[in-house]
Amino acid sequence: MKTVLYIFLTTLFLLSCSSKGGKGTRNEASAAELNGVKIGIDIGQRAPELVFKSPKGEKISLSSLRGKMVLIDFWAAWCSPCRMENPNLVLTYHHFKDKEFVNGSGFTIYGVSLDRRKEDWVAAIEKDGLEWESHVSDLKWWESVPAAQYGVMSIPANFLIDGDGIIVAKGLRGQYLDNKLKELLK
Repeated sequence: MKTVLYIFLTTLFLLSCSSKGGKGTRNEASAAELNGVKIGIDIGQRAPELVFKSPKGEKISLSSLRGKMVLIDFWAAWCSPCRMENPNLVLTYHHFKDKEFVNGSGFTIYGVSLDRRKEDWVAAIEKDGLEWESHVSDLKWWESVPAAQYGVMSIPANFLIDGDGIIVAKGLRGQYLDNKLKELLK
């Protein structure tokens, strides 16, 4: 009986977080349009804007990277699977950062940390050699505003957007990310 109740409550929670139910920015963003393209978190939609602080306290907007292929990468210093994926991201970044794509010039990563402590976040960036410039966080752990905005319920999670800010893929790791980027080359 407890198992059935647990499954029922979990299902209700997940439904409340889906695009058809619940409150939050996902529903609002899905309904919005910019130049005739829906803003949302599904493939083919324009990625919602993100503007958060870097470790130096400077605000970095996702739209400041417009024109490039961008991987929005949700991760944290405390997340072992994220840290295991970071060497792959570093290799992918170096391989594609100067490439020309069908709809984008160059490749970069907009890293969104779900850390609570700035010191842990900065130490992980340095230790893992995450050389790209766009690292942001609101340091709110699972209460992270950008994670909620993108419907992120587990990490690592990512969204690949083209030079126009349109989501072209999501949930790509390792060779799958490389393969998708190769597919999008000019």
